[in-house]
Amino acid sequence: MMEISEDSLFQSVKEIIRQSREKVFRIANSTLLLTYWQIGKLIVENEQQGKERAEYGKQTLKNLSKKLSLEFGKGFDESNLRNMRSFYQAFPICDALRHELSWTHYRLLIRIDHIDKMNYYINEAVQNNWNYRDLKRQINSLAYERVLEHKKSPVENIHSVLKDPYIFEFLGLTPDQKFSEKEIETAIIDHIQKFLLEFGKGFAFVARQQHISTDTSDFYIDLVFYNYILKCFVIIDLKTGELSHQDIGQIDMYVRMYDDLKRGEGDNPTIGILLCSEKDETIVKYSVLNDKNNLFASKYLLYLPKEEELKEIIDQDRIRFELDQSNNKQP
Repeated sequence: MMEISEDSLFQSVKEIIRQSREKVFRIANSTLLLTYWQIGKLIVENEQQGKERAEYGKQTLKNLSKKLSLEFGKGFDESNLRNMRSFYQAFPICDALRHELSWTHYRLLIRIDHIDKMNYYINEAVQNNWNYRDLKRQINSLAYERVLEHKKSPVENIHSVLKDPYIFEFLGLTPDQKFSEKEIETAIIDHIQKFLLEFGKGFAFVARQQHISTDTSDFYIDLVFYNYILKCFVIIDLKTGELSHQDIGQIDMYVRMYDDLKRGEGDNPTIGILLCSEKDETIVKYSVLNDKNNLFASKYLLYLPKEEELKEIIDQDRIRFELDQSNNKQP
């Protein structure tokens, strides 16, 4: 029998314990969700016996909470019982529950009153392994509304991945101060995990200031990512201040160069994104950005706006985006 080192023994035992705990958690979580779903179902069925029982139902919920709390302790206060009721109402088919998500996830999800929006957050949370805080931040920052275009087919496209605007409050940069492109780039690298969470699904970091050399010149691309869903490289050029024609020409050149010098045989065409603090829509409209499906300009904010302000920004951008899409489809 081959002797193993103490460190190997420790790593093997640790992995067994980790897998065992994960299995216990999955079983416990599934059991808890089913329990709360069944309780919610009973409450709804009791309340639906007649409209004249509405007031009686409120008192029943209060009394039920007192009795359950005395019998089983925490977790059955009146507020949580209402959550269980909403849980069943939002997910009347038990088999539709995603057991990868916890009760804390579902307590956020049941507040969403739009089924497509709810399904978006459920799918994204499962695919990207969002914890409760991640999900809460995405909902509060209106991630669903900021996605350029929600897919109408199982096939992903760049419009269903990109957002506008992007919100980088996690970089810790004071919004009323001026920062250089290098400082913003450095902050992104320092918070790369949160940046990838905000930027969207499928992105993997490749390089910073990637050097591309031609026969006559040297160029350095700010940030390079690969999207394994879209199967393509995504290059990002950071801009502070107003967007210019020169900026657009530069990203167009970078994309062409990257396709020629770096793109692999199985890769789709490279996508270029100008991340800018100010976006002049007139320049966007009358430039190659409006003609190509692989060049984009998205605004970024260094703070999380209030909900109404963010909705106004999104609505304005969405109207312009839909107009541009409509114009591009015209013969």
